[in-house]
Amino acid sequence: MAKIPNIVPITDLRQDATSIVKRVNDSGQPVVITQRGRAAAVMVSMEAYEHSEHERELLRLLARGEKEIQAGKGYDLEAVLTQADSLLNEAKP
Repeated sequence: MAKIPNIVPITDLRQDATSIVKRVNDSGQPVVITQRGRAAAVMVSMEAYEHSEHERELLRLLARGEKEIQAGKGYDLEAVLTQADSLLNEAKP
């Protein structure tokens, strides 16, 4: 069953930003901010944002690697594994 998102009108955010930020940080769940009844933005914790950005960077590197493979370029496996270990170590808290 799909989870119902936390939805907060922008007027509520203006009136009580502190508690909404606390809710996002405590729950770890994103909050959808609406404006005129439509989704306008999503608020996430800094931890969730950093995790998402890290995953996006890994996907970008994988896509670049796929393009390089298709172009006939290649890298030494040991160098790739060393770089991957480095990226994974950066992600650890």
